[in-house]
Amino acid sequence: MKSLTNEEYLEMRAGADVTAADEYGDKVLLLKDGTYLKLFRVKRLFTSARLFPYWRRFEKNSEALHSLGVPTLKVIESIRLPELDRTAVHYEPLPGNILREVPDFDAGLVTRLGAFIKELHDKGVYLRSMHLGNVVLTPEGQLGLIDIADMKVYRGSLRKGLRLRNLHHLWRYEQDRRAISLHQQAFVSSFDAGYRDEVSRMFTPE
Repeated sequence: MKSLTNEEYLEMRAGADVTAADEYGDKVLLLKDGTYLKLFRVKRLFTSARLFPYWRRFEKNSEALHSLGVPTLKVIESIRLPELDRTAVHYEPLPGNILREVPDFDAGLVTRLGAFIKELHDKGVYLRSMHLGNVVLTPEGQLGLIDIADMKVYRGSLRKGLRLRNLHHLWRYEQDRRAISLHQQAFVSSFDAGYRDEVSRMFTPE
């Protein structure tokens, strides 16, 4: 893990676009060369993030997805910023468009989205940040993931309860739910018959 002084960090981020930030400062930077820098801070004194830091989770999740054949970003290096009390991951983005920005989000693409989510579940991938802003349609026509910090990979395929819980994460985003609901049957048909009824019920307002 490389350590940068504040001066070296400022030189690295010169001319960068801030794509995400909060009250504590920058969170994601698009650098001049087209790569990204994602910054992490430890929010509490006693937290699992000190034992298994976010930068390492991000790095391991990228490695895991690549080993499973799931398109995702490529980590260049991890960085320590001691003067800012931050760590960071420098990475190459996954080329393509997030599904929220794809103009032809039709039944065919919704079917592929369902099949992609099922594939992730079959491979043991549980993604808490499951939403259409996190799934990319690549120039080659594949679906892949870009926000992988909040993810867990189990040894075997996910059990039914975890699969449904993961879909509920997707359903928290109203714009995503509306877009998928236009092609409800196409989405539901992508899943195993054993829990299609439960998936269908997610489309029914409570």
